[in-house]
Amino acid sequence: MQNHRVTAFGEILFDVYHNYKKLGGAPFNFIYHIKKIIGTGNLITKVGNDENGKEIINFLKKNNFSTEYIQIDKEYPTGMVKVELSENKIPEFQIFSPAAWDFIENNESIEKLVNEQTDILYFGTLAQRSEVSKKTLSSFFGREIKYFCDLNLRQNFYSKEIIENALKVADLFKVNLDELNIIMRFLIEKELGIEEAVEVIMNQYDITMMCVTMGEEGAYLANKNEFNRDKQPRQKGELVDTVGAGDAYAAIMCLGYLQNLPVHKINALALEFASEICGIEGALPSSDYFYKKYKRELNGE
Repeated sequence: MQNHRVTAFGEILFDVYHNYKKLGGAPFNFIYHIKKIIGTGNLITKVGNDENGKEIINFLKKNNFSTEYIQIDKEYPTGMVKVELSENKIPEFQIFSPAAWDFIENNESIEKLVNEQTDILYFGTLAQRSEVSKKTLSSFFGREIKYFCDLNLRQNFYSKEIIENALKVADLFKVNLDELNIIMRFLIEKELGIEEAVEVIMNQYDITMMCVTMGEEGAYLANKNEFNRDKQPRQKGELVDTVGAGDAYAAIMCLGYLQNLPVHKINALALEFASEICGIEGALPSSDYFYKKYKRELNGE
């Protein structure tokens, strides 16, 4: 794969389970997979001046992430999310507020990163729950780069305005089925089938590639020329939890787009990767061996 440059903007935090915690946050999970597969990737975020923040900085350094774009907030704590798993291992999140990542600010080094070292900027809606991070993210819109929006609607931290602005700027757009229904209610103002809704949204907002994930039912993926629906592959081992499955799908979708792969191949590979993530505890594999197949498929290794 040629040296594509992907940057993610938004939250990094600790997912706190009943008796342990795991590093998480959709933008971080996404860029972690990207970096493990192609060897590059940057994260713009903010942590608190506390033990959790120090733990995150040390983890990023250990995994060869640049910490130049990781800001440290003197007032607000590192982000925390309480995670409860249902009987079906589907997570429910309680996202604490405020957190350091609500206060991401623009500065000279971040401006240079976006302008000179970014081909695709990934973002979601959660980091836009605060005016500070929302204003910073919005300042990056309208550049000569591509934008990947993974909508990730959480609790009540979104609005019609945030969703519509995301659609207006996104070149690549990913939602789940519940989020698609919210878009239809807010913006389309009528109920459509999935395929028709995707076509309407792509045309109305000039989206290049769009995905609708449907849990164990698989995903729809479309670009201007191809529409594909594929089933989630059979779980190879025990289902541990579905935390981070969508972020895993998003990472492969992004890299498949950059590699100009056919839609059906991107969809199949992304679903397979997401399924494998559901077989581990949390969103991130503990071994780089996990990525071997995806490096070969997407990076020629």
